[in-house]
Amino acid sequence: MRPVFTVHAGELLAGEHVERKFRNVNVWVPSRDSGVDLLVTDRANRRAVSLQVKFSRDFLVTDMPPQFQKPLRACGWWSLNRKKVAASRADYWVFTLIGFASRSTDYIVVPRKELLRRLDSIHRRANRMDVYLWVTEKNRCWATRDLKRQDHERIVEGKFRNATRDFTRFLNNWAPIVRLNSKG
Repeated sequence: MRPVFTVHAGELLAGEHVERKFRNVNVWVPSRDSGVDLLVTDRANRRAVSLQVKFSRDFLVTDMPPQFQKPLRACGWWSLNRKKVAASRADYWVFTLIGFASRSTDYIVVPRKELLRRLDSIHRRANRMDVYLWVTEKNRCWATRDLKRQDHERIVEGKFRNATRDFTRFLNNWAPIVRLNSKG
């Protein structure tokens, strides 16, 4: 077995987070690139959840206007290929985002099919999808690509509403791992 890739920062952060927070699971790194970055199993290695992990630097401090600095915790950007998301073998996609100014780490843990459904709705089934996810200090998460400035302002004010773009229920939601972590 020859290593053909290295673990990137997002995978390392997500794997360490899972190991630290959930003591009754095992985290595995595949020996070759199979489209799954991490495999998490229950302690007996009988049930598994596969994760595709993506990482972004924080664009908040460098690219956002001053009035957005305090209400937002972090802003990430990912370029995704629709065909790769559709063909992915991973059960969940995990978007890892480190907030520079707030010194935070957030994970958006989305079922692959739900991610594809939402992105298709937002990006009209385009092959390349630029995904901007913003995390607010009030623990909300929004997909903001192609929104107007007034919508951005509503997000930071806590007044924006759009079910397709609201990723809050996936923000730091490790429910699939919680189920594996149970001793029963």
